[in-house]
Amino acid sequence: MARYIGTVSRGVRAPIIRQGDDIVEIVVQSVLRAAESEQIAFRDKDVISVTEAVVARAQGNYASVNQVAQDIRRKFPSGVLGVVFPILSRNRFAVNLRGIARGAKKIYLQLSYPSDEVGNRLISADDLDKSKINPWTDVLDEAMYRRIFGDNLHPFTGVDYVSYYKEVIEKEGCEVEFIFANDPRVILGHCPDVLTCDIHTRKYNLRLLQEAGAGIVYNIESILSEPIDGSGYNPSFGMLGSNKSTEETLKLFPRDCEAVVEGIARRLSEISGCQIEAMIYGDGAFRDPVGQIWELADPVVSPAYTAGLEGVPNEVKLKYLADNDFAGLSGEELNEAVVDYIHDKSLKQTGIGQMVSQGTT
Repeated sequence: MARYIGTVSRGVRAPIIRQGDDIVEIVVQSVLRAAESEQIAFRDKDVISVTEAVVARAQGNYASVNQVAQDIRRKFPSGVLGVVFPILSRNRFAVNLRGIARGAKKIYLQLSYPSDEVGNRLISADDLDKSKINPWTDVLDEAMYRRIFGDNLHPFTGVDYVSYYKEVIEKEGCEVEFIFANDPRVILGHCPDVLTCDIHTRKYNLRLLQEAGAGIVYNIESILSEPIDGSGYNPSFGMLGSNKSTEETLKLFPRDCEAVVEGIARRLSEISGCQIEAMIYGDGAFRDPVGQIWELADPVVSPAYTAGLEGVPNEVKLKYLADNDFAGLSGEELNEAVVDYIHDKSLKQTGIGQMVSQGTT
């Protein structure tokens, strides 16, 4: 029997998750209650997706600002370091910065401009163009930045992030000097020891700094990569993907996630008799049309998923088939031809490089 409804996504309400809760049992029972309430039948290849935040909460994967400071002092014993390319966020980085400043004496804070890597802007494109400043070559200090661009408020939060980050650092008794530049190696003209805080370009920029002769250099996934005085930690991502919990506490990206997804999938497969997949997810790739900000602040979209979700897209462009291979067909004859094509054994292989797959993602 043909399917007449495509992929359906349903939000499932669950209890508030606390540290120590059995996240597998809570997810399984929440899904079962929702299925019974809404008379939803399970099908093979159904996917249960769980946000990373509740997994980390159940794990108690938290760290304090003092524990961040302790790790910074251990890794940067001089107390003077460059902090390069942090994103501009009260939720995603301000508490991290508080911990870094608490563990340091002086920070050279290098910001990318006109925006950070996820689109939070310091300067509008129009203002940058009018200034005749070249962001790829021109290096600004705080005085130059203010003289040319003045005060710049975030379009959503109304925060001037240069002032805000300066306040965060100085409240910890730490000195700060701002640098505005898009080449990470600029920081080495001010300080040999560097902490890179970018997300998706972190390995590239770390390599550039190492090759340029940096002294001590870490990226932020090395901070809290192991427990510090009983803290939470993440061996793969450190402070990457963390969120503000309180003014003195961070919730870290979850760890040991494979057991969670395997447990959920196994339990629901046994109960339903269907092949159920499971994944834990973080930020996707949504771009706000007003603020032009990407939801891409997590280091990976999914820290864990079951084996049935492995692979790359293997799709065909239906309009390409209709306009080319089956241009002379219409109606039911066209439908049958497309269905037969999709079921042809040649499509069991990847569609990469095939014209019929162009434009699919």
